[in-house]
Amino acid sequence: MSSASTRSYLHRRLDSSRSTTRSRASSRAQQQTVSYDEAYSFALRIAYLNHLLQPPTKRKQWVPAPKPVERQNSSALIGQFASGSVRLPHGFRPDLEKKMKEVLQGTSPLPGYNDPAVKRSFALAFNSFTERAFQKSVDKDRKIEPYILMFYSSARKAAQSTAAHNGSAHDDSSKLLADRHIALFVRLVSHMLRENGADRDRPELMSRLGTLENKLLTNDQNLAAVTGQNGGIMIEVTVPISHDVKDMPMVLLVSRIFDRQPADAQADIDAHMSIWTEKAALQDLKAYQHRLNSAATGALRKQDFDLDEAFEAWKRSEAPHLSQILLDILTAKPELAKASSSSASASTGLDSKPLPGRPQSFYGDDQAYADLGRAIASGDYSSPTLDHSLSLSSLSLDDAPSTIRTVDDPTYTFIPPDPRAFYKSILSYCMDHDHRNSDPELPYAPLSKHTVEFLVELCVYWRVPQFSRLVAFLEVASRRFLDHRIGVDELAICLDFVKSAGTEFKKPPHIEQYAVGLTGIDRSLWTLHDYAAHQHTLQLLHDALLRDLYDQLQGCYGQSPPNIGMVMHLLENHVQNDPGFSPRSGQMEDFATQVSERLRRSAQELYTAIVEAKLPDDAAAWQFCHVVEMGKLVVSRITKIQKRYRNAPEIMGVRPLAILVESTLPLFEKDAEHIIAKSIETAQTNGEEIDIQDGFDLYRELVTLRGHHRQYLPNQPFAFDVEALLEGFVWRWIKTTEGRMQEFVENAIKQDNFGVRPSNADQPPLDAERHSVSIVDLFMLFRQTAAQIEDLHWENEYHHARFMTRLAHSFAVGIEKYCELVSKIFAADMDRPSPEELATASRTAQEKFLKYAKDAWNSKEKPTPYNFNSQVFVMLNNIEYAKQELDKLERSINVDMCAEIIRQVEGPKAQPRKPNKYNFTVKVVEAEDLKVCDTNGFSDPYVVLVDECQNRLHKTRVIRKNLNPRWDETIDITVTAPITILATIWDDDMFGDHDYVGRTSFKLDPLHFSDYIPREVWLDLDSQGRLLVKISMEGERDDIEFQFGKAFRDLKRTEQSMVRKITDKLRDQINATISLETLRNLLKSGGIGASVTSLWKKRASTMPVVLTRQDIEDSLGPLCDYFFDNFSVMSQTLTKDTMRSVMLRLWKEVLLAVEGLLVPPLSDKPSEQRQLSQKEMDTVYIWLDTLFKFFNAKDETGAELGVLQNDLKSPKWHELATLNFFYFEDTNNLIRESERIAAATAQRAQQALMQHSRLSAPVSLGPAPTTGAAAFGSMGTIRRGKSIMMSRNLGTMRRAKEEKRKEAQADPNDDMILRILRMRPEATWYLKDRSRQKERQSAATAAAMIVRNSVHQGWATGSAASARSSPRR
Repeated sequence: MSSASTRSYLHRRLDSSRSTTRSRASSRAQQQTVSYDEAYSFALRIAYLNHLLQPPTKRKQWVPAPKPVERQNSSALIGQFASGSVRLPHGFRPDLEKKMKEVLQGTSPLPGYNDPAVKRSFALAFNSFTERAFQKSVDKDRKIEPYILMFYSSARKAAQSTAAHNGSAHDDSSKLLADRHIALFVRLVSHMLRENGADRDRPELMSRLGTLENKLLTNDQNLAAVTGQNGGIMIEVTVPISHDVKDMPMVLLVSRIFDRQPADAQADIDAHMSIWTEKAALQDLKAYQHRLNSAATGALRKQDFDLDEAFEAWKRSEAPHLSQILLDILTAKPELAKASSSSASASTGLDSKPLPGRPQSFYGDDQAYADLGRAIASGDYSSPTLDHSLSLSSLSLDDAPSTIRTVDDPTYTFIPPDPRAFYKSILSYCMDHDHRNSDPELPYAPLSKHTVEFLVELCVYWRVPQFSRLVAFLEVASRRFLDHRIGVDELAICLDFVKSAGTEFKKPPHIEQYAVGLTGIDRSLWTLHDYAAHQHTLQLLHDALLRDLYDQLQGCYGQSPPNIGMVMHLLENHVQNDPGFSPRSGQMEDFATQVSERLRRSAQELYTAIVEAKLPDDAAAWQFCHVVEMGKLVVSRITKIQKRYRNAPEIMGVRPLAILVESTLPLFEKDAEHIIAKSIETAQTNGEEIDIQDGFDLYRELVTLRGHHRQYLPNQPFAFDVEALLEGFVWRWIKTTEGRMQEFVENAIKQDNFGVRPSNADQPPLDAERHSVSIVDLFMLFRQTAAQIEDLHWENEYHHARFMTRLAHSFAVGIEKYCELVSKIFAADMDRPSPEELATASRTAQEKFLKYAKDAWNSKEKPTPYNFNSQVFVMLNNIEYAKQELDKLERSINVDMCAEIIRQVEGPKAQPRKPNKYNFTVKVVEAEDLKVCDTNGFSDPYVVLVDECQNRLHKTRVIRKNLNPRWDETIDITVTAPITILATIWDDDMFGDHDYVGRTSFKLDPLHFSDYIPREVWLDLDSQGRLLVKISMEGERDDIEFQFGKAFRDLKRTEQSMVRKITDKLRDQINATISLETLRNLLKSGGIGASVTSLWKKRASTMPVVLTRQDIEDSLGPLCDYFFDNFSVMSQTLTKDTMRSVMLRLWKEVLLAVEGLLVPPLSDKPSEQRQLSQKEMDTVYIWLDTLFKFFNAKDETGAELGVLQNDLKSPKWHELATLNFFYFEDTNNLIRESERIAAATAQRAQQALMQHSRLSAPVSLGPAPTTGAAAFGSMGTIRRGKSIMMSRNLGTMRRAKEEKRKEAQADPNDDMILRILRMRPEATWYLKDRSRQKERQSAATAAAMIVRNSVHQGWATGSAASARSSPRR
């Protein structure tokens, strides 16, 4: 729409009201323009009339003492007595009744009260005083007059009764007797008041009571006057009415309103004093009443109302108010009432009677004027008993009804020709005057209190209805607003003034519903003119407010919000919701269209200003920061407008926020895409890289803008793909983070002293304080790194999943590096020689032998606990803390969801035939039948793994004094091509070179392990014995679950290695206690230990000794004490979880020691170990049960304080528990049982293969080769392996452990039977056959897996090819 059309709309004028009705003014006279002088003249008349009708004022005047007056009778004295405003004290009535009882009983101390006639009068009065109605009345008023009147009546009755009894009823003796009795009663009251001290604050009452008493006794004083001190008297005189304007407040107000001088007003009043009289006002009312009753012009008529019932209601409401005005006039001018009464009596043919002179004269022959006269004579102006049904037409005011003047008569006195127009004109002058003279510091008030009272006086005498008065006020206030003389705030106050109830007056004005607001008056009772004027005024206000709103909304996008609150308040709460308002058709739609178009131009101008301010003219200088700055300004302006119009998003059909978004966002999006592309192009041309943080800031701004875009433009797509454009910045940031990860880990460990961090030095540290700062800093880095990506709120879920996968790899690298460095520090600390070992190094061979002999002699001494360094425990705590924190990190990243998103997007992809990396897991399990290298008949073996280039890959711990050692240590080896691993076993010597034990080798070829099935392989040494290793392979996968599993496995293996090194320091004591030597010494069965001891000790007695269970348990006392001492040291630093891990590992060492006593290791060769006897076996199981209880550590209540029973009852414990069933079984029976178990195991394996069990290789891991697998399959036995995917969080690790436990219980094997058979020479043939059977079974299983994987790989390849041919979602 053009600007010309806009301006034409803004200055459009509303049409006149559609309903043309006759107004109230037309029924009185044609509406005319009121001149200044006319308005002033009629305002001055009403103000002067108000002064004339004010109640007369009285004042006290000092006059000389009056001459004696003629004696008055008692009735006149009583009638003239008045106490004024003085009230009796509280409790007066009970005290008076008490005094009167004393008179009646003859006990009164006052003289003159014992006469029987006096008592008779007091008795009658006492009966009247004790009536309930009388008591209630006097207690309320507390006036003396009721008592005197009641006593006067009682005294008259008693005196008349006495006179009738004495025969003197016709003389004045009874009256004099009554006067004396009344005087005695007044004297009694005065005495009682003085006695109670009430006379001091009531001197006037006491004086009047004394005067009344004296007059009743002497009849020579006038009780109406108060005697002065010097013989004079104080009398009340009526002040003559003043005709000076300084005594006329309302006249002065009128002169100020019309900006006249008081002298001008005085001159006008003096000139018209003879015309502006009370009589003229009464004549105006007479004329108005006549016109109202006769439906003549000059008063409202039926045609002025919409309903006849409205007119009748108006007419009925006028009668009482006119009567009240009549009363006010006649009260101020009583002679008008007398003259009117005389004229009325003459006209009706009744005898003329004067108005009653006293209040006691209640009625006269002329009821109407008798009521009026009574009201005037009583002096009670506030509540006259005037009959409201009285018509003023019965009054004759010197002019006959035929001579009643019309309203148009120029000699009409107080009512103007058009009262409503004159009222509006005067109201306008009043508002101007109050506005000029108002205090700017005070809140705005449209009219002052005195002005309101003056305007009410106008309405009273001009008979302007309340609704007309309020509508006129609305018209005047609206006109002032339209003329810009008041603002919207002042207009709101004026409209509230119209709707709210009016001011309460002390004396209610004679207007119906004078205190009711416009909304409280039924609109059906309005005149047609008022309704039309009200409707027209609302329409004018509506248009004016819309114009103001248009002007204000033009600046709604500015820095300061436009002040539209009050305009909206007026439109919604005062105009549009008014029942009398009816907008023109299409007006609001037109308004919304015009404003919206103007706002669109403003929004475009706003965006143009942002571009000019933030974007350089040279395109080569464009950078991301320019887009960010522009975006921030756009977003800030949108956010500001959103907050600004949060509670009112739509204003009269206009949505400023939506218009701003629709106008600016599409423009910015197109410009932003162009600027970003140009900035990247410029950087690439110059060989520069844009800062990563700039890319992140840009992305955040674009995401915020995109959110606004989707909120307000849901059906319009965003201009470009933000994630695709800025994805490279995230990858650059991740790559940078990966490059710094290892350096960060190294620095964190260098700065860590691996000490606990207690918050209170006097208290033991909490578990949360038992790890050091390096691991805390590492995981803080992990969380901050993940939070950096999360805080971006990357919308592309696939991108986000890939980011997290890459971060998981970075985390795994950091954890691997941390485990490696900490393990080296830990191993160095744990491998340090003890002081005893250093001392032994300096001894000769003879000294060493003597030391061994001395140690054998003192073998019963209590062993001392190992001197652990607390730092190694903190390192172990760090690993446990890392497991917990990594599990939390895995859950916070939602690894499962990320992996599922990648699978859904990428589908079953085919892995390349030759993956870049393969992850081999080699576990050095055990060795057997090793060569003896030490003089004690044992060796101290350990294994070293090196690659083809002689790079050391791993070194196991040293197992002291053992030819069948068990290491159970695992190493991960990542290869890209086949490599050969050399495994060399050495004998550890404290001093000098280590002795060579034997060597073997094995090949890690991905082709041989392409079925991904773990295998156990016995490798023969080149010297003597053999080595058992367990090998498994997993392809290196770019999978988030794989990366977390790898990190968890590194932590778990590091923890196991540390725990094992700790328990190794305690294993010697375990092996020394739970040994064949200890067992036979305990049973006195001889042996090597007993033979050596016998060389140094006195020969033991050959008498048989009966062992009790307590003796067997006591034999473990030193070991238990040794455990307890070490546990006490560990518990000071280790956390509960790491302490549990150490104790479980020690328990495993106990189980292995017990197992070593019972059976040899698993092998296909016969063993030199012999079976234990039944007694020896029972002793071993007592040891096992005793140590089980020690580790479980139940208290008196049965609570488990140590390791839980479920954890102690491991698969190894169950194997030892079931060993007792087969240990002494016949060899043939054992062979048959082994064959049965083997057949059942083979059948379950075949079924598992057919059902695609968990041993199946993942399809995505690549094709399975068909060459070389059979040859390698003969190398060992297929065993269930621990996959990395089974260790990706603590939950999967717990589930895998539980499944292993259940599997061990549900699928028994014959390993224990085979180990028993190794001690049976007659079973040698079966061991060899069983070994060849296992090899054939492993080869068959491997071949089946290869074939099945090949079939699956072919299907996966086809699926992947089809997936690549379809577009990515």
